[in-house]
Amino acid sequence: MLKIDTAQAGFVGNVLQNYNLPAPTGGFDTEVNGSLILLFEDEQEAVAYLDLLEDHATKVDDNSPEKAFLNALVMAINNDEFVQAYLQ
Repeated sequence: MLKIDTAQAGFVGNVLQNYNLPAPTGGFDTEVNGSLILLFEDEQEAVAYLDLLEDHATKVDDNSPEKAFLNALVMAINNDEFVQAYLQ
């Protein structure tokens, strides 16, 4: 199981529902401090979800709060050391 913590991006609670985005295939969890944890079976699932988010981001207005959220979420997944190793 791969867990990606989005605390550095400042996400708390279920912000995915706030922006009507699909949950990762493994779902998500929240830490005691409220930060959002994305759950995946493996790096391949994380990259597939990343592709889904990037496709969705191209359809969103550049000035919307949703676009900033999507960009930060994409960065959080991209910056994960296991995802980085998988992409290499």
